[in-house]
Amino acid sequence: MANPLIGIFRVKELRERILFTAAMLVVFRIGAVLPIPGINVRELSAYFLSQANSGNPIVDYLDFFAGGAFSNFSVFMLGIMPYISMSIIMQLLLIVFPSLKKISQEEGGRKKIQAWQRYGTVAVCLIQSFAVTQYAQSISRSVENLLSIGIVPFTLIAMLTVTTGTMFLMWIGEQITRRGIGNGISLLIFAGIVARLPQAVWELVGRVRSGDLNLVFVIVVFVMFVAVVALVVFEQQGQRKIPVNYAKRVVGRKMYGAQNTYIPFKINPSGVIPVIFASSILTFPLQIATTVGGNVAWLARVAQVLSPQRTLYNVLYILLIIFFAYFYTQVSLNPIEIAKQIRENGGSIPGIRTERIEEYLTRILNRIVLPGSLYLALIAVIPTFIQWAFNFPSSISYLMGGTSLLILVGVDLDTMSQVEGLLKMHHHSGLTKKGRLRGRNL
Repeated sequence: MANPLIGIFRVKELRERILFTAAMLVVFRIGAVLPIPGINVRELSAYFLSQANSGNPIVDYLDFFAGGAFSNFSVFMLGIMPYISMSIIMQLLLIVFPSLKKISQEEGGRKKIQAWQRYGTVAVCLIQSFAVTQYAQSISRSVENLLSIGIVPFTLIAMLTVTTGTMFLMWIGEQITRRGIGNGISLLIFAGIVARLPQAVWELVGRVRSGDLNLVFVIVVFVMFVAVVALVVFEQQGQRKIPVNYAKRVVGRKMYGAQNTYIPFKINPSGVIPVIFASSILTFPLQIATTVGGNVAWLARVAQVLSPQRTLYNVLYILLIIFFAYFYTQVSLNPIEIAKQIRENGGSIPGIRTERIEEYLTRILNRIVLPGSLYLALIAVIPTFIQWAFNFPSSISYLMGGTSLLILVGVDLDTMSQVEGLLKMHHHSGLTKKGRLRGRNL
């Protein structure tokens, strides 16, 4: 029992959860290489290989979130991003329309909202899948024998296949959350990023050998990579503790004594959610503009302007990260609800009047969220800096910094904390000596 890794597989429940999660991730990776019916895989691979040699940052960016499935034109080429986009839209609608929020608070209302969210995901998938078919048609003009069937049958089959693939991914994510370990949707994004790391490392070695990249620059970037990982871990674990004192109270025939506790406000309460949300919002118009841009001139211009290497994209990216950091924090940590629970349980914050608890908590959250969101935004734009300063290819820089680091570290800490909790529940030692991992509901 001294080795926690052995302890993981000795606990039956934990062993079954880990094996189920691994099996679902294997299914996800198999689907990422299964092409849409009607696509000539050999011609498609040759086309994207030529694009990689000439540089195509937009395709690399879309491939980043799809785990390489986009360039394969696989059944999972849209990834899980349509579902995340629809989740954002539904959260915004709940705030804008009070009637929807009232429905969500009723008995069974949450299931209604989730059902509408799934229907909305289907609509988003149909729009994006139609754009994908237009992109395939634009490629077929320069690549002979790319489509083995007619344009109309291919459009219908591709839309049906890709939409079904995304909905199946959504189901896999829900099953992992329910029967596996960790957050299913986040783990799917995590698995896609990890799956591309070996190829990126091999490409990096090849460019160093050919002299396209300076070895000194590679070492500098690697040191930056390690430093950013350490900073992300440090920032994700940081907390601001708000002390709360509870007076003696009588419940039934029992008297509960006074106790002192605290409310743990994380420095970054929303975790990697703002980065994922901002990326999803920008990916949707970028994918439409890129895929349909070959047929529509002004959409081609939009795709060029929204290129991840352009200034406008990075400015919008930073603003959206800050916005979603505040938005998600207010949704998950509502100061009004927290203050109401404190008062109902006879609690108080030292030095703060009871009627001003909401104001105090709101001020604390605003002071925490602003530097936390700026920190997230700074890390998220690291790939652009690496490309500009060291002339790194986009396929490598996206995986060695910024969004990928935040997602990898955040999801890893969350999953480890869940494993730690299950081990302690079964009276086993944790993964770390002190066992002080703090998870986050991604």
